[in-house]
Amino acid sequence: MPELPEVESVLRQLRPRVRDRWIVRVTADAQTRFGGLDDAAGKRIIDLRRRGKYLLAPLEAPGERRPSRELVLHLGMTGALRLRGEDGWVPDSYVRASFVLDDGVLDFRDVRRFGRLTVVTQGDYKHIATLANLGPEPLSPQFTSEGFHRALQRSRQSVKSQLLSQRPVAGVGNIYADEALWQARVDPRARRLSRQRSDRLWAALREVLAEAVEREGTTFRDYQMVNGESGRHASFLQVYGKAGVPCPRCATPLRRVVVGGRGSTLCPRCQRW
Repeated sequence: MPELPEVESVLRQLRPRVRDRWIVRVTADAQTRFGGLDDAAGKRIIDLRRRGKYLLAPLEAPGERRPSRELVLHLGMTGALRLRGEDGWVPDSYVRASFVLDDGVLDFRDVRRFGRLTVVTQGDYKHIATLANLGPEPLSPQFTSEGFHRALQRSRQSVKSQLLSQRPVAGVGNIYADEALWQARVDPRARRLSRQRSDRLWAALREVLAEAVEREGTTFRDYQMVNGESGRHASFLQVYGKAGVPCPRCATPLRRVVVGGRGSTLCPRCQRW
């Protein structure tokens, strides 16, 4: 599933292409993960921004002084945004929604149908719990080591489960949680972290995510940017998905464990519980 670096890469490519464009009409499949898309027609895309793994586009109707509605988009596991006719893109049977703009067509392609598109009142996310309850952005000044430690102390869940909940910090999924936990020498099953270990994990999250953003994310199979290209970070991963391979730090074979129902890769020697 695309995480913060992948969504950020999509944002950086798409934002200059759709900002200030008018949505002429919208066509979409009838499915429960889509809602209120007709309300986007006739409105101008004021901007495009990211919050955690979500893309948010404030929409302004003619005559409004400020946007009253907002398009919320989540790529799910296999979602991709493509501009029709650019970079050789031709729509196929997996296009689930299309936004006809005043200068082109933006297609939302989603093989497995886990993506979400909905129009809400500007800033009203009460019906999207994972968006409403997001923690701070990990690469922002609001993400402090003190605040992160306090957030971890509020729960008795494993630290890996807490990271995936999006509450201590936004945008971290399975890939970058495993990478940061290994870098910080923290076992994903640990339920209480000392301030020292919490600080190491805080720093590791920032470093791991910044490096992945610089390389435009990780592609294994489905993730593509708006131009159809893949992220370049997969070959730089240290541990994710590499059970049985020697640990890059101590050469102990990496081990796969299940934490909160999610597969996790760890080094049994480096990462102490």
